Amino acid sequence: MLFKGLIIGLCFFCSHIAAQESVTLQLKWTHQFQFAGYYIAKQKGFYNEAGLDVTIKQANPMKPDTFAPVASGEAQFGVGHSGILQQRINGQPLVAMAALLQFSPYCWMVKDTSDIFHPRDFVNKRITAVSKNDGTELLIMLKRSGVDVDKLKVYDGENPGQAWIENKLDAMQVYVTTEPYYMTQQGVAHRLVCPQRYGMDVYSDILFTSENMLKKNPQTVEKFYQASLKGWRYAMMNMDEAIAVTQQNYAPGKSFYQLAFEAEVLKSYITPPTTSLGHMSIAKWRLIADLYGIQQNEFDEVKSHFIYKYQEPEKMQLSWMLMAAILVSIISIPLYLRLIFSKN
Repeated sequence: MLFKGLIIGLCFFCSHIAAQESVTLQLKWTHQFQFAGYYIAKQKGFYNEAGLDVTIKQANPMKPDTFAPVASGEAQFGVGHSGILQQRINGQPLVAMAALLQFSPYCWMVKDTSDIFHPRDFVNKRITAVSKNDGTELLIMLKRSGVDVDKLKVYDGENPGQAWIENKLDAMQVYVTTEPYYMTQQGVAHRLVCPQRYGMDVYSDILFTSENMLKKNPQTVEKFYQASLKGWRYAMMNMDEAIAVTQQNYAPGKSFYQLAFEAEVLKSYITPPTTSLGHMSIAKWRLIADLYGIQQNEFDEVKSHFIYKYQEPEKMQLSWMLMAAILVSIISIPLYLRLIFSKN
């Protein structure tokens, strides 16, 4: 009876360990190489090894808000922009875990023949509307260069890309790997005016969770964090495989060449020299707070709970392994004794 009880206990324990915890990652846009590290973590089994069953949910392009789903618990993790700090100041209990892009990928695109070379050259120019969800740094960059953005002519018609080609506007907000790629394919020469070149050094594609999730499930958050970064490291070291995984499983509508273009451009944003993957610093967040017009005392009030505190996952894994080893040892003793006495 003791032997049977131990067997049942071990089976229950092993099933507990093997049980996969279901979590959802809400992306900030549709599937593309921009999120390849998460795809790799799922396809290579890194999430599975951590005991996680991860659903990767792409955004609705018409409403790409990732903050609300995570704050409400609809998703446990999300990918967002530096505006997450303003969300935290406004009372949303969000926690920044890692910055996968060290710089903003949003730029102004102008024709190669344009007389716009510097943010100050935007005076009296015609521009596209800037998304409130992303790209706020584009307008801040202009303001800091002395441009009265309220006097800029904002294009509100359909198909801004075509309007830009037809010279109906001077500058268009773009994602550094999207519109420039299509314009290059069409043979339209262009230049980019990007925030990072003019002191607008903000994070982007920030992996985040909610404070509620972190308090209730700290081990789950840590396992997701570690498995995600492992996926990103693998993706950066195996670019062709990461591109293939993205195309075959998530973005079949995009060509390998298009995804390769995206990967090559974003590589310098993800792993710039001397910066570790996902790195975030208090100093840079202070700079971002200043750029967004957030008072330093407001930042100080939230910083301790805003930036994720790293935990060593190895200790958690060791404790499970140790407990399993103890149970196996206990079960082995009566089995060994039974074998000896049966021979006698």
